[in-house]
Amino acid sequence: MKAEQVAQVADGSDSGSRAPAPGASAPGASAPGAPAPASLSARAREAVLQRIVDRRYAQGARLVEREVAEELSMSRVPVREALRALVAEGLLELLPHSGVRVRRLEHTDVEHLYEVWEPLAVQASRLAARAVTAGRTDGLAVLEAALRQAESAAASDEGTREVAAHTAFHEGVVAMSGNPLLARTMEQLSWQLRLLFGMREEPAHMRAQHAEMFRHISAGDVEAAVACTLLHVRDSRVVALRSLFGEA
Repeated sequence: MKAEQVAQVADGSDSGSRAPAPGASAPGASAPGAPAPASLSARAREAVLQRIVDRRYAQGARLVEREVAEELSMSRVPVREALRALVAEGLLELLPHSGVRVRRLEHTDVEHLYEVWEPLAVQASRLAARAVTAGRTDGLAVLEAALRQAESAAASDEGTREVAAHTAFHEGVVAMSGNPLLARTMEQLSWQLRLLFGMREEPAHMRAQHAEMFRHISAGDVEAAVACTLLHVRDSRVVALRSLFGEA
């Protein structure tokens, strides 16, 4: 993608999407004393991401900068920066002269995501179980709370809350690993995983596998935790491909 294309996250026309000249004030720019632009851009990015994950912005949906800014009650400058960032991250894609749209997940996207997630998830469980054997058990309460939330959400048929609980469980395992590099790497996958979890069905056996992972990690059983996590991720891949593409 060319640099000038990423710079043109249009609002439905070519004008109004160019960055202001150095020292000039952009229309709708934050007033003095308002939060720093970087902070507003981060907030806008999180808000757009959440709408993609919970499917308020469906796959293929066109997003117009001006409309998103109005919805988020923000000026267009931080929204423009947020949309540019999401284009660069691959969650949005540019439409010529007409803004951006939510990128559709293709079969290869799902395959690539699982190829990366599988070894990371397995290593996180391995390190979490080792942490327990070393006496570092503080993170177990977070995992147990996530399991309870997932069961409660499933019983109430609250899909979005169940996805959040499943994501929190996996993030909790990563946190227990005590490896900051692993945590930073997983953070880069976090939103793609949330998006994927939100689009697939969530059969009961997936929740049961989380509970089994928790039992092995909390017991400090490294090999069992690794084996259970590997099975879980591979089952998750099968469920995702069946839900999204009808594969057996």
